[in-house]
Amino acid sequence: MTENARKYKVGLVQMSMGPDPEANLAAAVRRIEEAARLGANIVCLPELFRAQYFCQREDLRLFDLAEPIPGATTAKLAEVARKARVCIVASLFERRAAGLYHNTAVTLNADGAIVGVYRKMHIPDDPLYYEKYYFTPGDLGFQAVDTAFGRVGTLVCWDQWYPEGARLTALQGAEVLFYPTAIGWHPAEKEEFGAAQYDAWRTIQRAHAIANGVYVAGVNRVGVEHGDVLGNRAEGPGLEFWGGSFLADPFGRIIAKASHDKEEILIGEIDLALMENTRRNWPFLRDRRIDAYAPITKRYIDPVNTWPADGDSK
Repeated sequence: MTENARKYKVGLVQMSMGPDPEANLAAAVRRIEEAARLGANIVCLPELFRAQYFCQREDLRLFDLAEPIPGATTAKLAEVARKARVCIVASLFERRAAGLYHNTAVTLNADGAIVGVYRKMHIPDDPLYYEKYYFTPGDLGFQAVDTAFGRVGTLVCWDQWYPEGARLTALQGAEVLFYPTAIGWHPAEKEEFGAAQYDAWRTIQRAHAIANGVYVAGVNRVGVEHGDVLGNRAEGPGLEFWGGSFLADPFGRIIAKASHDKEEILIGEIDLALMENTRRNWPFLRDRRIDAYAPITKRYIDPVNTWPADGDSK
C-alpha cells in the first residue's frame, strides 16, 4: 500500500460526566471499548473527562483532582489500549509539581505506550471558565506524533480558536487535528446567542481543516453541569454543554456529527488519498509567503503609515 492510500478510522466519544471521577473513568473505558468494536483505530475523549467541568469557580480544594502523568489514569487507559488495540487521546488535569498544574492531553499508542504529551497553550478566563486559576500555560509547544495508524496532533478547547496552533501542528505532518473540548452555553445567553456561538465554534475548526488540508475532530461533552465534584458544586445556573462533536474532512466538509443533547460515539474514516488530492487541487501550503510572516510573532502591530514617505507606492 502506498503512503497516500492509507486509511484508518477515528472514534469521537461525546459523553456526559457525573460527580464521581472514578465512575467517569469507567464510563470512558466502556466507550473506548465500544468505539473499538465499531472499528475505530484512534479514540478521542472530551476535555477533562474525569470530572464535571470544575472551572466554573475558583476553589483551592479542586486542585486535589489533579494527577501525575504518567499516573493511575494513564495506566488504566494503557491497559485498555493494549487490549482493544486502539490509540487513545485523553485530556487530564496534570499535577506536574506542587503548585504547578496543566490542562494536558496524552496520546497513547495501541501498545499502551505514551507517545505524546501536549499541554494546553491558550488558557481562557471568562465567566464560568476560570481556567487561569487552575492551569499554567503549556510549555511543550505544538506537536504531531506518530501512532500505529497515523500521525496526529492534539490541541485542547480554547486552542481551537487560534489558527496559529492548527497551522504549526499541521506543518509537522499531522493528518488529523483532535480538539478535546468542554464548551457550552451560559443559560442566560443561549436564546439570543446560542446558535451563533455554536456555528462560530464549528466554522473556525472547519476553517483549520480547509486552510491546512487536514482532518479536524472536535470532541465535546454534553449535558448541564454545575461542577459537582468532591462533594460541592458551583453556585448559579451552571453550563449547558452543547455537544455537537464532529469530524471534518480536509476541505471542511462535515462527515460525522453528533447531536446537542445525547451521548454518542462518532466513527469517521481518515483517507490519506483524499488529503493528498485536496492539497494538490488547493495548494495552500505551496503558496504560503513564509518570507512575509515575521510580524505574526508580535502581540499587535500599531497603526503606522506604511507607504513610502515620498508618496511613491511602487
